[in-house]
Amino acid sequence: MPIDLYQLAGSAPCRAVRLAAAAIGVDINLKNTDLMAGEHLKPEFLKMNPQHTIPTLDDNGLYLWESRAIMAYLANQYGKNDSLYPKDPKKRAVVDQKLYFDLGTLYQSFADYYYVMIFTGVTPDQAKYDKMNNALGFLDKFLEGENYVAGKTLTLADLTIVVTVGNFKVMDHDLSKYSNILRWYDRVQAEAPKYNEIEGPSMKAFKDFVNIKKK
Repeated sequence: MPIDLYQLAGSAPCRAVRLAAAAIGVDINLKNTDLMAGEHLKPEFLKMNPQHTIPTLDDNGLYLWESRAIMAYLANQYGKNDSLYPKDPKKRAVVDQKLYFDLGTLYQSFADYYYVMIFTGVTPDQAKYDKMNNALGFLDKFLEGENYVAGKTLTLADLTIVVTVGNFKVMDHDLSKYSNILRWYDRVQAEAPKYNEIEGPSMKAFKDFVNIKKK
């Protein structure tokens, strides 16, 4: 039975799940979901996910949403080893911490500033802009002397955070002073399986969406 992923090309959480699936080596069947047409509000979608969010995974009747939960499930269920999501409690705790940092701090700060701007046309206040740069500063500090955000190998934490940083790049956010982030970003681009295949078209889709909203 195929693993279906209900997704949208430019969506950061969907992109992170696709990068994780590629790194794990599991095939997923992409089911593009047109939010503007309300496909996520149809009864058959609501039956899977009452919260009607994307990405939503259907693995032979297991319905799962929230991208980081999906990524962890795929690694646990289908990973050939535990390098992406270590079984050792201490190593896993560090990966989880960075996943939650992305969810609650880095990606959240991006959403609070740029998504508001994209969807409403209103520029949020300076405090929200400063909060983004504070979050980027934390990430840059985490990466001091490190090749990866959580341990000594590529993990799920790198794969979700690299997408968030990609979003900052799409918005032409000035990252020049975050040398550790830029060094790490280049490394993950080179090492993450199918990175260019997935992120190239997906970042373009996000950029195109932003440009349409600006008009």
